[in-house]
Amino acid sequence: MSTLRNKVQLIGNLGNDPEIVNLESGKKLAKFSIATNETYKNTRGERVTDTQWHNVVAWGKTAEIIENYATKGKEVAIEGKLTSRSYETKQGEKRYITEIVCNELLLLSK
Repeated sequence: MSTLRNKVQLIGNLGNDPEIVNLESGKKLAKFSIATNETYKNTRGERVTDTQWHNVVAWGKTAEIIENYATKGKEVAIEGKLTSRSYETKQGEKRYITEIVCNELLLLSK
């Protein structure tokens, strides 16, 4: 059961081309967002689509696969863990972000 404690699985479409960062250490980082859609009927019987955006980061070999094959609009399935962190802007404001650290990726669209 310990593998289920912090596990995220999503299927969605890339919102933009991934941002690839080559770090001084030689590691590769891919940053991208995916959109997931949920469709339901409201109280008046109208069909409503709710889109949620998810920030995703990937490291190493997974980042290389994303760099080579994932582009805006592609449908992907990802698996990873949910993380939260904070950072400070150039103006000195503290910001908080929640993102998914992707450790597995499946390309679903051609």
